[in-house]
Amino acid sequence: MLPVRVVRDQGLLTLVLLLLCVERVASEIESSDYSEAEVLPDSFPSAPAEPLPEFLLEPEDAFIVKNRPVQLRCRASPATQIYFKCNGEWVNQNDHVTRESLDQITGLVVREVDISVSRTQVEELFGLEDYWCQCVAWSSAGTTKSNRAYVRIAYLRKNFEQEPLGREVRLEQEVLLQCRPPEGMPAAEVDWLKNEDVIDPSQDSNFLITIDHDLIIKQARLSDTANYTCVARNVVARRRSSTATLIVYVDGGWTEWAKWSACGTECTHWRSRECQAPPPRNGGKHCSGSMMESKNCTEGLCARTVAPGMGVAVYAGLVGALLLCVILVLCVGVLAYRRRCRHLHGDITDSSSALTAAFHPGNYKPPRQDNPHPLHPSAPPDLTATAGAFRGPLFSLQQAVNDSPHKIPMTTSPLLDPLPSLKIKVYNSSTLSSLELPADMVSGDGEILSLKSVGTIGRERDYHGHTLSRESGLSTSATLGNLGGRLTIPNTGVSLLVPPGTIPQGKFYEMYLIINKWDKTTLPSEGGQTVLGPVVSCGPSGMLLNRPVVLTLPHCAQLDTPTLDWTLTLKSQTHQGAWEEVLTVGEETLSSPCYLQLEEECCHVLMEQLGTYGLVGQSCPPQPACKRLQLALFAPRAPCLSLDYSLRIYCIHDTPHALKEVLDLERSLGGVLLEDPKPLLFKDSYHNLRLSIHDIPHTHWRSKLLAKYQEIPFYHIWSGSQRTLHCTFNLERGSLAVSQLSCKICVRQVEGEGQIFQLHTDIQETLPPHSPLPAGGTCLPSSQVGPYAFRLPDSIRQKICASLDAPSARGCDWRLLARSLGFDRYLNYFATKPSPTGVLLDLWEACHQGDADLVSLATALEEMGKSEVLVVMTTDGDC
Repeated sequence: MLPVRVVRDQGLLTLVLLLLCVERVASEIESSDYSEAEVLPDSFPSAPAEPLPEFLLEPEDAFIVKNRPVQLRCRASPATQIYFKCNGEWVNQNDHVTRESLDQITGLVVREVDISVSRTQVEELFGLEDYWCQCVAWSSAGTTKSNRAYVRIAYLRKNFEQEPLGREVRLEQEVLLQCRPPEGMPAAEVDWLKNEDVIDPSQDSNFLITIDHDLIIKQARLSDTANYTCVARNVVARRRSSTATLIVYVDGGWTEWAKWSACGTECTHWRSRECQAPPPRNGGKHCSGSMMESKNCTEGLCARTVAPGMGVAVYAGLVGALLLCVILVLCVGVLAYRRRCRHLHGDITDSSSALTAAFHPGNYKPPRQDNPHPLHPSAPPDLTATAGAFRGPLFSLQQAVNDSPHKIPMTTSPLLDPLPSLKIKVYNSSTLSSLELPADMVSGDGEILSLKSVGTIGRERDYHGHTLSRESGLSTSATLGNLGGRLTIPNTGVSLLVPPGTIPQGKFYEMYLIINKWDKTTLPSEGGQTVLGPVVSCGPSGMLLNRPVVLTLPHCAQLDTPTLDWTLTLKSQTHQGAWEEVLTVGEETLSSPCYLQLEEECCHVLMEQLGTYGLVGQSCPPQPACKRLQLALFAPRAPCLSLDYSLRIYCIHDTPHALKEVLDLERSLGGVLLEDPKPLLFKDSYHNLRLSIHDIPHTHWRSKLLAKYQEIPFYHIWSGSQRTLHCTFNLERGSLAVSQLSCKICVRQVEGEGQIFQLHTDIQETLPPHSPLPAGGTCLPSSQVGPYAFRLPDSIRQKICASLDAPSARGCDWRLLARSLGFDRYLNYFATKPSPTGVLLDLWEACHQGDADLVSLATALEEMGKSEVLVVMTTDGDC
C-alpha cells in the first residue's frame, strides 16, 4: 500500500504546483494591464515622413567647343519629379531625358535627368551674366535646388599677348624667356618646348616655369643652346608662339705663356700662347691681346753685321730702277699729248655749236632750213617723248650728223657745267602746261617725265576700258618726284603714300587717286562674298616703282571677335575690265604681289603695281561674320509748308566715304541729318532688316504706311553692291498748325541686333547744320609733297634702317621691330625687300597719318635696346 500512497501524494503535489503557477501568471498579467492602462497616449504615431531630396549628382560647368552641344546631368533621391531651370526659365519638359531607379539599400526612388545645351542658346543670351542651369528636385517633403552650372563658349585667340624673344647669354647666366598666352575660355595651359621636346622641371631642376608662364633657366649651360617655343592649349585649340633661339656663348681665355725660344740670329727670342682656356664657343669673344711676343735676348749686346760693299750695291740698284721709271712715264705722257692735240685740231671748230648740241638728246634732229612754217612761239615743242628716251653721254651736233668715230664726248667738257640759275620747262603736248624746276632738281642725265594722259582733276580718262570721272570730293592728284608724297581724299579714309625713293631720281609723275562711282565701276561679289569698302583707282597705271607704295582703304568688317570670322580678299581690275583675286589674307606666299595690314576700321596695302582695287570678304565657318553698318535719319529742311512729312533712314557701310556720299545726296535733296548715325552689326544670317515706326500721336499725325513694318532684303545689304539703301516713312499732320512730332523708329535685323531712334522735333524750327564729319580745318590736306608728307625725317629713317636692316643672331633687328609694331603677320614679304626696315617705316607712316607721334616708334626702339637710334631721334626728331 505504501507505493500507491506515494504515487498519490506525488500527483497531488504536482497539481498543487501547477495551480500555483497559473495563479501567479494571472496576477502578473493583471498587474501588466493595469500599468499599461496608466501610460498609454491618447493617439498612436503615424508612419515616418519622406525626407527632402538629396542630390547624388549635380550638374557641372561645361564648355561648348565649336558647334558641339554639351550635356548637363543631375541625380537626386528621393525624388518624385526633377527638372532643369536655365537662366531663370524652366526648360521644356520634352527636352528632358529622365531615368528612374530604386535604391537597393534605402528603398527610395532615384531619378536622373539629362538636357542638351547648344551654342545657339548660349549666344542668344543678352546681358552680362553667363548662361547657367540648375536642377530642381521634388518630394512630398518639399524641393531642393542644385548648384548652378555655367555653360560658356570655348575659344582660344590666335595671337600671343607676349612671345619669347631670342637671346645670347653668357655661360652660367640666368635666363628669362617670357610668354603670355592668347586669351581663351577656358584659360590656356602653357607648355615649353626645347627643340620640340616638352620641358619638365621635375626632371631637370635647372628649369623653372613661373605662375605667369615664364621660363627661367637658373644657370645657362652649353646644352641649353636650343630653340624654345611657348605652346598654349585648351579644349578648343593648340597655339604655338614664334620660336626663340637661345645661344649660350663662352668667351675665350688665354693659357699660360709657353717657354721662351732659343736666341735667334737676329738677337731675339719669342714665346706664344693659345686662346684655349676656355676656347670661345657659340660666338663668344676671342681672347684680346697678342698670341705671340718677342724681345731682345742679349739685353742689347748683340749687333747685326753687314758684309763690306753690300750696302753700296743695294743703293745703286734702287737709284737705277727709279730713273728707269721716270723715263717711261715721260715717254708715255709725250705720246698721249701729241695724239690729243691732233684730234682737237681736226674736229673742234665751233665751241658754241658744241654747247648748243650738248642740251639736245642723242636722237634730236634739227628742223629743216626750208620749212615754211616755223614753230609758233606760243606752242613750244613737245620734249616729253625724247626726254624720257635718252640714255648715256651727250655728243656734239657734228657727231650726230656725221657719226665720226673720232669725236670727243662732250659730257665731261667744262662747257656743259649746269648754269646756277637755269630753269627747265617741261611741256605737255595735250595741255601746253609747263612745270618749272630748278636745275639742282634735275639729275645728271636730265631725265624729266611728264605723262601725256594725266590732265587735271576735271578731266575724264579712259582707264581699263571704261571712263573714270574725277569729281570734286572723290579724287585728288599731285605731281610727285623722288622725294615722294601723300595723296588724301578728305573725309573718306582713302589715301596713297608714296615713300621717298619710289620714283626714280629726276622723274616726275602726275599721280592721281580716285574713288570710283558705282555706276562706273562695280566690284562683283560672288556667292556669299560682300563688298566691304569703296573701289579705288590709283595711277598712272604701268608706272615703274622702285619700292612699294601704301594704299589705305576703309572697310566695314567687324573684327573684334575672339577669332577672325572673315575670309578677306583683295581684288584688282584688269585692263579688260575683269576682276581677279590678288591676295587672300592669311594665305600669302613668296609670290604674293602685295601685303595687307589689317586694322579695325581700315586696311593698308603695300603694292608695287598701281591700278583699281577693292576689298571683299565672306564668313569663315562656323561663326557667321558681321558687317558694321550705320543708320542715318534724315528729314526735310525746316520750315515745312506742306501737310506731308517724310522720314528717311539710310542703311550704309560704317565707313567715312559711305556717310559722306549720303550727306552729299541729302544736301542736294534738301534733307537734314537729325542726329548722329547709330551703329548696327549686321550678321550673315540671311535675315532681312526690319524697320517700323511707333508711338505716333494719332490725334495730330497719321502714318500712310499700310503695313506694320518695312524690310530691306538681306542680300541687298550683304552684297554691298547697292548704294544708299533706305526706307521712307510718309506721315501726314492734321493741320499746318501742328509742328511738334514725337515718335520711335525701330530698326533691327530679324533675330539679330537693333537700334531705336527717339524722335522729338519741331518741324518748323530751323536747326543748325549738323554733320558728323570733321570740319574742313581739321581734315588732312588733299596732297602733301616732299618731306612735309612724312612724320619721320629722312636722317632718322636712314639711321634706323642702317641699324636694323642687317640680320642679328640675337634677333634684335627689323624682325623684332615688325613684332613691336604689329606688322609681323607675314615677315617673308619684308624679307624679300632691299631694306625691310624702310618698308616697315613706310607702313608705320601710313598707319599713323594724322596722328603720327614719334613716341610710339621710340618706345618700340627702346624696348629693342637701340639706344643709339633713340639719341638720334631725341636730337633730330620731335619725340
